[in-house]
Amino acid sequence: MHHEAPIVTFLGLQFNLANILMITIASVIVFLIAFLSTRRLAMKPSGMQNFMEWIMDFVKNIINSTMDWKDGGRFHVLGITILLYIFVSNMLGLPFSIVVDGVLWWKSPTADPAVTLTLATLIVVLSQYYGVKAKGTGAYMKEFLKPFSFMLPIKIIEEFANALTLGLRLYGNIYAGEILLALIAGGMATGVGGTIAAIIPMMAWEGFSIFVGAIQAYIFTMLTMVYLSHKVSQDH
Repeated sequence: MHHEAPIVTFLGLQFNLANILMITIASVIVFLIAFLSTRRLAMKPSGMQNFMEWIMDFVKNIINSTMDWKDGGRFHVLGITILLYIFVSNMLGLPFSIVVDGVLWWKSPTADPAVTLTLATLIVVLSQYYGVKAKGTGAYMKEFLKPFSFMLPIKIIEEFANALTLGLRLYGNIYAGEILLALIAGGMATGVGGTIAAIIPMMAWEGFSIFVGAIQAYIFTMLTMVYLSHKVSQDH
């Protein structure tokens, strides 16, 4: 269902206030998770510490599956941040949405292509930076000329394609899930009969959307490490 976005113009630039709000909320939630789970570290960890240690091991396994730890260990915190941030962002729009006078304020920030494409572009740019840092500017640029010099335009297009597919994959899955939830919720507003008929589909799709949101956070983190491994590993 289509709703207007709260757009404001400042210095000739347009800003979506809903995106800013939801990005801030997601960031605060991730910070609180990290803070609460590491505030009181103990040999016999609490539930929150156990959760964070599991996340750390999970991301470490992702890195080890894509590159040697000596190359990828530096990306451990980055991977944890990406996984938590995207998962939290994917979940925000599932319980409810807030629409005021036809303007959508509360949603998943990853249900907006501007957010997901920005995240994907940051990852691709970051991979270029670490590639240059690991191999040097000259050696890194030669990678774009292998196996033949005429491959340069194709390699450049590939970098843009990586950012596009990484961002649109995340956006498409989360946006489609929220649209279907909105359609089911619309059926619940048609009366008692519609509410009863929509309860089971709503619960089923909520559960499936949580699964999809978790999978998309994993895929984004995995592909991030794959892109980074291609740039920093000496055997690529």
